[in-house]
Amino acid sequence: MSGSRYAFLLRPKWIAFHVLVFGAVILMISLGLWQLDRLDARREFNDVVSERIDQPPVPAAELLDGVDPTTADDLEWRQVTTVGTWVPDQVVWFNRSQNGIAGDNVLTALVTDDGSTIVVNRGFVPLGAEVPPAPGGRFDVLGRVRVPQERRTGELTDNAEGRVEEVRRVDLDQLAAQLPGEVAPVYLDLVDSRPEIASADPLPVPAPTLDEGPHLSYAIQWFIFAACVLIGWVLAVRRSLATRRRATSGDDQAPEVRDEPAERTSSGSPTSDGAASATTPT
Repeated sequence: MSGSRYAFLLRPKWIAFHVLVFGAVILMISLGLWQLDRLDARREFNDVVSERIDQPPVPAAELLDGVDPTTADDLEWRQVTTVGTWVPDQVVWFNRSQNGIAGDNVLTALVTDDGSTIVVNRGFVPLGAEVPPAPGGRFDVLGRVRVPQERRTGELTDNAEGRVEEVRRVDLDQLAAQLPGEVAPVYLDLVDSRPEIASADPLPVPAPTLDEGPHLSYAIQWFIFAACVLIGWVLAVRRSLATRRRATSGDDQAPEVRDEPAERTSSGSPTSDGAASATTPT
């Protein structure tokens, strides 16, 4: 009967195998869906960045008027212009990389003509290279608006005592304590300036790469892995059924032993399978 045919699937070892297989399948499908969610987030990010960067630059004082940390996200990646002079004291944003090279970013405050202060990421300096000083004179600056970073759980904190010279992240509240004037709630990635950026100056940070990343291919891989596990489970069950079917067929075809009297030879001696089994009397 079919019920008894599949009864072995309810044995403890098989039940553990089922749980392992379907648990792995659920996990792999979940990872694939997570990658698809990341793909959607990446596409949304690309759309936002592309739309904002393509907008024409506007004066920083105009765009940042009335902006606070709660609304700054709506302005990120917009390009702004401003005019001012660099503050000589700079801060190194360490543990950065650019084009596959390790190094630091140089944060320099710009005191604008209207008296406000904007922190500017002037760009990248390779690890071990000397940080160039802030140039003197008046500069016209073109930059992309960026929002400050917040410390995540488990991340190290920067030194809060004395003057800050190196930071792990851009914390404008921390930097504002050592800068003149009112500090803007955002900072800028330097794009260009007049006078022009010199070859000895930090290399400006490029705009983010607007691609979809590997998320779609990762999702497909996880779904393929899940399908392979299911196929393996089906093959294992079928193989066990075939093995049990062959074992049952072998039992059915075994020769039957019959209880019949033995034939006798002409001398009256019994034989087995036609061969003589007794000796002739002397």
